[in-house]
Amino acid sequence: MIALNNHPSGRHFLQIPGPSPVPDRILRAISLPTIDHRGPEFARLGQKVVAGMQQIFQTRHPVVIYPASGTGAWEAALVNTLSPGDTVLMYETGHFASLWQKMATRLGLEPEFLALPGTDPATGLPNSWRHGVRADLIEERLRRDSAHRIQAVCVVHNETSTGVTSDIARVRKAIDAARHPALLLVDTISGLASADFRHDEWGVDVTISGSQKGLMLPPGISFNALSPKALARSKTARLPRAYWGWDEIVEMSAGGYWPYTPNTNLLYGLSEALDMILEQGLPAIFARHQRWAAGVRSAVRAWGLATQCADDELHSPVLTGVVTPPGIDADAVRRLIHDRFDLSLGTGLGKLKGRMFRIGHLGDCNDLTVMATLAGVEMGLRLSGVPLAGSGVAAAMEHFARPRAETLSATR
Repeated sequence: MIALNNHPSGRHFLQIPGPSPVPDRILRAISLPTIDHRGPEFARLGQKVVAGMQQIFQTRHPVVIYPASGTGAWEAALVNTLSPGDTVLMYETGHFASLWQKMATRLGLEPEFLALPGTDPATGLPNSWRHGVRADLIEERLRRDSAHRIQAVCVVHNETSTGVTSDIARVRKAIDAARHPALLLVDTISGLASADFRHDEWGVDVTISGSQKGLMLPPGISFNALSPKALARSKTARLPRAYWGWDEIVEMSAGGYWPYTPNTNLLYGLSEALDMILEQGLPAIFARHQRWAAGVRSAVRAWGLATQCADDELHSPVLTGVVTPPGIDADAVRRLIHDRFDLSLGTGLGKLKGRMFRIGHLGDCNDLTVMATLAGVEMGLRLSGVPLAGSGVAAAMEHFARPRAETLSATR
């Protein structure tokens, strides 16, 4: 029989960029007795979580909640708005943008994949995986689409595989500048509730997200936030959909119910997570994540290593990708750190496998959590024979020891 409860003493450091650690307060909420999902008590729960998620997405419009992973919400966004053979303009920023493009192909769409060409001379890594979305390239492509064959633009807000964010407001401005009617679909699965995201203000038509990142829940809930334009398009879209269909879900969830069996106990947890987030306020949460990210980057600079993100203004507040020197297997470093210090880091995905690891700093975290993580990483790098320019721990200590107002202003 396989033993699953085999952690050593102390608490495991789960510092991957999701699933993130689940706070005890949320775990207790999830453990409440299951109730009738057609009864009046559940309706109050359903209405509360929908209204709360509207605040998190910063929207006045419907939010659809699925008992599914973020991958399900990707599919829901596509099948509710598009028809077989439609052209969609997608932008390659990393592994998850690539997976979404692969899904679009499998659904019978015609994705056109924009990407920065070439490789970065300093690291040998693909340029497109070190930078955010280039809105000017999207505008240029849309201007050439005079027949308006492109039906949607799909981009990732916070690319979990690289630690690079993208300026979504600038993408919307590019679409508008091209005078193009394409919908804007945005994946913020790893960004929501950790990085600033404004569905209505930024003119997003469908936003996709999941429960296991900034919302601090286990995997199993995903979301589509909708615009009126997206809802209107769903009435003529012809890709097959039944379970994913927005129409019945939007209608029933307004009264607190769903047309399928919802994941009741995870919704208890979502209700508690919303209380925790909204009690603090989104601006404070966004600022805290920026502060943690800046502290981690100060450590990486002191080590003399490169971050995967090469755009100074687009570093993710959720995770930091660390590039190991040529000849150093990042996965071997990561395994050593796990075995010696019970610390989990994110692996390099796709084109980055073996070249980098990812430090998550999101959700249920604090300054000391980040410091302990950096100590484990620094010890692991030294044990792996990675030559370091200096102590990242000392640099991060200096960062976090400064007054919070000072460290926050330094990240802007």
